[in-house]
Amino acid sequence: MSRKKWILTMLVLLGMVTFLDRINISVAGSSIMHDLHLDPAEWGWVQSAFILSYGLMQIPMGAFGDRHGHRRVLTLIVLWWSVFTAMTGLAGGLASLLVIRFMFGVGEAGSSPCSTGVISRWFNKDEVGKAQGYVWAASRLGGALTPFVVIPVMAWIGWREAFYLLGGLGVVWAVIWWACYRDRSADGTADVRRAAQADGAGIPWRTIFHARQFWIICAMYFFYAFGSWFFFSWFPTFMELGRGFAKSELTYAVAVPFVMSMAGNIAGGYLTDRLSRQYGLRTGRKALGSAALTVSACCMFLAAFIPGKMAVFVFLSLCFGIFDLMLPSAWALCIDLGKQYAGAVSGAMNTAGNIGGFCCGILFGFLVQESGNYNLPLYMISLMLLISAALFAFINPEKTIVEG
Repeated sequence: MSRKKWILTMLVLLGMVTFLDRINISVAGSSIMHDLHLDPAEWGWVQSAFILSYGLMQIPMGAFGDRHGHRRVLTLIVLWWSVFTAMTGLAGGLASLLVIRFMFGVGEAGSSPCSTGVISRWFNKDEVGKAQGYVWAASRLGGALTPFVVIPVMAWIGWREAFYLLGGLGVVWAVIWWACYRDRSADGTADVRRAAQADGAGIPWRTIFHARQFWIICAMYFFYAFGSWFFFSWFPTFMELGRGFAKSELTYAVAVPFVMSMAGNIAGGYLTDRLSRQYGLRTGRKALGSAALTVSACCMFLAAFIPGKMAVFVFLSLCFGIFDLMLPSAWALCIDLGKQYAGAVSGAMNTAGNIGGFCCGILFGFLVQESGNYNLPLYMISLMLLISAALFAFINPEKTIVEG
């Protein structure tokens, strides 16, 4: 196996571990709410505690990886969040669960921007979309596998033990990464960490923050995250308590949409690279992203509007798969526009997305608590996806944020 393929394989495995550790609490949501006596509004805060810290630490972690090297940073953060994954099983109430999930998010915040930083150094411009597609597809595969891991363990020995089990996976990955990865560029000659320190320039935040493109990307991702974080946080609970799916039915009801998302990411990665080569970045990045978000907004609306278990399963599966067609394009844009500062730019974009996810988690719980209607928040999410589609259309993927 070539060095480049080995690195992509490790990033793919990291994507799976990241989402196994992230989605497990959503799959176990109704059991945790019952055992710890949490109402929907309190559960919304639990979901958003992770999103808050995850969002706040995106920029620092992305910049930290760019400057100090992804071998060290990825090893440390994966060990960190694995410890707090296991500690989730020790939670005794709302307060302890909030603290543990907040600290868990601090570690997971570095996964995506640091992975993007690695990809920007090892893959050519016409390969980054495909590489991002595989990494994000793997994260969705992790989400698809989660109910098949968590639900049987819960049924056998309880939800707490599921967190102990999953915490160990990250430790194994971190040991292998530290032992085998080195901070070098694709030609194998430049030490990324030393090069970043030697130029003495650091991250040009002033230039980045004055770029109109940067703020459009952040706003687009903010509204997109209203849809994505629904699937990462409230989705299993919604299917169980809002549409009457039994625990035994949640395995396919949760797994199939994540499999659709995985397919969407792989297809989106290939499409954005191929369309970009044939028709330019405006078509390969912008047109693809905007169209996918528009269609997914329609699917989200129909999922809320049409009653019944099968209808919501079909339309939410389509929604998740279609809007993730745009995800490789969005993250490839951070490399197109951010160049050697792709980790910092992608971290900032993901920060905006997680602020959107935080708002979604809180508003979803509040609307359900006040109205008793689990469908109402889906209309809100549909509107947010439409706004994201409109903003995507204003991005110019050929105009870089930072020269060099």
